Amino acid sequence: MPIKVAIVDDDEGIRNSLAALIRRAPSLRLSGDYPDAETALKEIPRRSPDVVLMDINLPGINGVECVRQLKTTAPTVQFLMLTVYEDSDSLFNSLKAGASGYLLKRTASAKLLEAIRDVHAGGSPMTPQLARRVVQFFLRPAEGEATMARLTPGEKEFLDQLANGYAYKEIADRMKISIDTVRSYVRTVYEKLHVHSRTEAVVKYLRG
Repeated sequence: MPIKVAIVDDDEGIRNSLAALIRRAPSLRLSGDYPDAETALKEIPRRSPDVVLMDINLPGINGVECVRQLKTTAPTVQFLMLTVYEDSDSLFNSLKAGASGYLLKRTASAKLLEAIRDVHAGGSPMTPQLARRVVQFFLRPAEGEATMARLTPGEKEFLDQLANGYAYKEIADRMKISIDTVRSYVRTVYEKLHVHSRTEAVVKYLRG
């Protein structure tokens, strides 16, 4: 049975190029290609592809949130992020949302086809550099529960929203607090966790 693959990317040129690549591969079959998350959220549960190539920077709902929502309606689908972003925030947010692999758009065609088969077989394909970040994340000494215990319920909720990839303005709206309160949470959380960036805060939160 061929592996059914869907594509979600707002760049028509990239979408067409990926579609052509998949159509040429004897062991793959194109299930559908979509220009935005909204269309993908409707079509992917109905078409049930095996693997989805997901861009992050989509208009409207971004790719990370799209994966998060689709994992509830199409839990057996495997998601392979295909993006230009190499930062740790994008990587860890994608994995936390339910993605199984993470590759850059400059990945060679042969490597991409191999990654699709790999993720379908239960693997987690990503570049060696990104894989090293994941390994380093798990090799860091655990801070223990004491650090997290110092956080207030509000600070923990703020960190949860941060880990889910929401911007400060979105967090303020979701928590029904002011943007000034959000900034206050940023200061106190960074101080309590002894971190200096959003990525460090999220990593410590996920480990805690």
